[in-house]
Amino acid sequence: MADASVPMTSKGFQFLTEELKRLKSVERPKNIRDIEEARDHGDLSENAEFHAAKERQSLLDVQIREMEDKIARAQVIDVSKLSGGKVLFGATVSLADGDTGDKVVYKIVGDHEAEPKNGKISVSSPIARALIGKSEGDEVQVQTPTGVRTFDVLGVEFID
Repeated sequence: MADASVPMTSKGFQFLTEELKRLKSVERPKNIRDIEEARDHGDLSENAEFHAAKERQSLLDVQIREMEDKIARAQVIDVSKLSGGKVLFGATVSLADGDTGDKVVYKIVGDHEAEPKNGKISVSSPIARALIGKSEGDEVQVQTPTGVRTFDVLGVEFID
């Protein structure tokens, strides 16, 4: 599974690329200075600043490796070039809750782009998985932690 492509929008790819650049050009050099400064304070065995800076270095290295991996496996999907009536990655889907009639709008994005509070849901979330391939007018049942919920697909748009 480690070789699988990582779907993301062009905005998500741009964010990831900028964040990687920031980690490498700002955070890592700052961390190296922090380690050197802490090292100058003497006995390393009892130097909390040194140990904290070294731990931060490990976390930074992991973050950088993960981002480089995602970027290397990125499958960038240009949402502005998509069209049609079926729900695909990148679609903005208008739904009506089958029980309450409440309307919700979700945009299906890559895992690292998801912001459920802002209506961006991960392509691997239960709701997105249930929506993929559906069209306007379809009814969708989604298994959630609180039980099965039903939604009616009101519309499918591709908005960048």
